[in-house]
Amino acid sequence: MSPPDNSSGATATLETVLARMDEAIELLAAAPAFSKTTKLARILDTAKRLMAMEGGCAALESRIQALEEAGVFLGSDWASPQILVPSMTTHALQSPDPNTVVIEALSELRMLAVARGDYLHPQLSVEQAHHYLTQVLAINLAMLFTPPSEAERATQGRLAEIPRRVLRHLAERIGYEHVIDQLIDEIWRILRQRPIQVDPVKQMITQIAICRADPNIDLGASGHGAERLVSSLFAPTNACRDDPGIETFEERLAHLDSSALQSEANGFARAMHDTGLASPYHAAFLRYLRGKADHLLADALGLSNTGRDCLLCYRELVLALIDEAVYPQTAQAVYGLSMMLERGILYQTAVAPALWRQIGLPLSDWAADRLYMAFGDTIPPRRRLLEGVLMMLGLPLGVGQGNNPTCQSARALSMWSFNDPDYLLQILTWGARDDEVIVHFEGQPVSSHSALDGRPLPIDLDPVSLILVPHLDHIYNEMGRMCIGREGDPHRWVNPEFHGWWVGRGFRINVDVATGKLVNPEDFLRHFYAYYHPYYNGNQPLIHPQPAGIAVTDSAARFIGWHAIAIQRVALDTSGEMRVYFFNPNNDSGQDWGDSVKVSTADNGEGYGEASLPFEQFASRLYIFHYDPLERGEPGQVTQEELDECIGYIRRSWGAERLPSVEMQASQGPEG
Repeated sequence: MSPPDNSSGATATLETVLARMDEAIELLAAAPAFSKTTKLARILDTAKRLMAMEGGCAALESRIQALEEAGVFLGSDWASPQILVPSMTTHALQSPDPNTVVIEALSELRMLAVARGDYLHPQLSVEQAHHYLTQVLAINLAMLFTPPSEAERATQGRLAEIPRRVLRHLAERIGYEHVIDQLIDEIWRILRQRPIQVDPVKQMITQIAICRADPNIDLGASGHGAERLVSSLFAPTNACRDDPGIETFEERLAHLDSSALQSEANGFARAMHDTGLASPYHAAFLRYLRGKADHLLADALGLSNTGRDCLLCYRELVLALIDEAVYPQTAQAVYGLSMMLERGILYQTAVAPALWRQIGLPLSDWAADRLYMAFGDTIPPRRRLLEGVLMMLGLPLGVGQGNNPTCQSARALSMWSFNDPDYLLQILTWGARDDEVIVHFEGQPVSSHSALDGRPLPIDLDPVSLILVPHLDHIYNEMGRMCIGREGDPHRWVNPEFHGWWVGRGFRINVDVATGKLVNPEDFLRHFYAYYHPYYNGNQPLIHPQPAGIAVTDSAARFIGWHAIAIQRVALDTSGEMRVYFFNPNNDSGQDWGDSVKVSTADNGEGYGEASLPFEQFASRLYIFHYDPLERGEPGQVTQEELDECIGYIRRSWGAERLPSVEMQASQGPEG
């Protein structure tokens, strides 16, 4: 007896499911608008089954116009494809909710049909759809090439295979060569911000290297910009040009003369400062120099005169930091050390002794377990934490909040690293050694001890944040609780007590806490100009970063939520436009907030980690700011044209539903 024909059986199964889909589409199309949601469950369940089958994605692609016209996206965030943001696709595709995964996948198939010219969409051009898909593939490249992680398997189960099937279908139809070019651009855009957490970027670069080496993937003429990225990690200098492995590289170093060692030092420094990434070979090289030729350390770190002087003055401390923190497994410590020396913060009296304490700091069991859980056991947790310390002290604007729902703690860590590094090292000592941080709110001690009582804690953070964020979140929330019953927004009292003495005690908010309505925005804006705009504050530069709150909007200028940022400085950019430069505690500050408000992270005078906007655009998204009431500007000199421009941005975005009360309140005259 011959075996059954499995291929025909599989085809019959696909045909059966497709017949069900066609029937479901007809039912959805015929249903009136108010009852379409009752028909949608069958569509999504059938689509999920099809996406798990060979040929299912192609079949759905051919039916996507009929699906949309029937109303599959009606009433959802996917109903307006022209405003969808590629960076949001990762969260949707990795959602534990099957319906979210399926509707996102159908949206990508719609984009594919438009990009290939098979679906003439009234809201999308072929070029727009193609550009969107290349960004989606670039951002989700790791999902495209790697199996589900343990976390994905735990949260999504078998559902985790569906995004991968859809992404592979997109890549095959669009072409891998488009993906690689877009990915390279995306990596450079992120690296220009110099984030502390670079593991996702390193994974993307590794995927590029794999693609380039795979004979089955035709990259065509794409990938020209990849060489600098791939070589920065795997082959930055002549001695490791063939990526020989750490042991072979160390053997080669022993046979290099002084001229060759000098060349290696210059090559490593050039590659590191070009990308912000340190190769494991660089860490091995620094450890070799520490014992054999430490006169080349300054060259290998790429230091300027400031960094060299700092290295010479604190030579023993720097050597100890290399001994304890710099290993191939902690290669980014090299870049952190270099940038810390460049900042010159070791000249602050308390920083060097605090770092000596950090080097020998015993960790609590809780802190050690947290570091093991997040980073594995390839290196002791104490050294992993020391790498994180060097990165945060070297790149104070590189800290991000991960998926942690609060942003105040990330902002505080950045501000302390930027402005008060010895305080940062002090609270880290308390958190990592004692499992408790105590600060004071208006003279009353606030302890974080109960923050560790069995609740789920964020894990996708840098080493310092991993230890401190649970403590800081708890303290910030407790301070807010202590303000219950006070009139107005609790940030008025919490921010100065939590962040530090340099936070202005003056406080303005343009939103009524109880109703969410805007209150006299012209007066609010007039005073913001007076305190922060150099033309109206006597040309007084901002001395210390100040916490502020913004109303975040999406690319359609719709209100998303409130967000904590820090205003770093206000200055003219290279084209003569006044801009606000600020720290946004996201790992990627480049965002489109709609109505032509696009946050810049490079090419407008930004330093590493800074975001910026023209003054009037930033002011239009601001709802809270602090100031020094003793340093008064000239609010009366702010022109009505400037105020009207800001109000226009507000009216067209987050203030659309909040402004009616303004007309009534404006007639009552300005506040105090």
